[in-house]
Amino acid sequence: MRLKDKTAIIIGAGQGPGEGIGNGRATAIRFAQEGARVLCADRDLASAEETARQAGNGASAFEADVTREAMLAAAIAEAVRRFGRLDILHYNVGVSLAGGDAPPTEITEDAFDRVTAINLRGFVMAVKHALPVMRAQGSGVILSISSAAAVESYPNVTYKATKAAMIAVTEQVANQNAGHGIRCNTILPGLMDTPMAVDTRVRHTGKTRAEVAAERDAKVPLRRRMGTAWDVANAALFLASDEAGFITGVALPVDGGRLVQIG
Repeated sequence: MRLKDKTAIIIGAGQGPGEGIGNGRATAIRFAQEGARVLCADRDLASAEETARQAGNGASAFEADVTREAMLAAAIAEAVRRFGRLDILHYNVGVSLAGGDAPPTEITEDAFDRVTAINLRGFVMAVKHALPVMRAQGSGVILSISSAAAVESYPNVTYKATKAAMIAVTEQVANQNAGHGIRCNTILPGLMDTPMAVDTRVRHTGKTRAEVAAERDAKVPLRRRMGTAWDVANAALFLASDEAGFITGVALPVDGGRLVQIG
């Protein structure tokens, strides 16, 4: 019960089509297992409701499109209305290929704006509306999902740029709010076996899922196997818990050792 009596909103708690479980759903389940009351927010309400059903412990769902600030504000307000406080904000949203991302010589304005709005602007707007609540409480935890792509070689420009920017925002929020008792950290997943990471590439490349998975497994130093959503969820659980009470402003790789392969 590491999150006993804690309240949390997970933005991006649903998941897209594909095999297995995504980071948001796995995190909602782990938070609930450890005692948190969780509001599962997603633009796909049915998917958020399924996450809430699997999470149990009274978890509930809320529809929120992260490209619309008013919906993010409403989601934060709903969490406070239901719980009376907000202990944890977890922004678990990201898009690359599915948003039309491309290398610098091929990116379009529309794709750049779309990916930026989802990955970065939505995070900033969610934080904007959570901070006054947490400051009034004198405590809170803000988490997000960046990516190892922020600091390693990655072909598409907007995903890399926005995920790198999330690290900068995390550091700024941590610095400006430490005096309010608010911690802010981000997670950098590496090559993960999730619907967003693997099945999206299957649709875009025409390869089989086994082929895509094998290519990605081969690039992971630790056991030559991708991580799973549970690895990310457990990292989020630690950072959300009081065990990480002296940790803020950190970008935590969950990547099987890829980011230490320098040179």
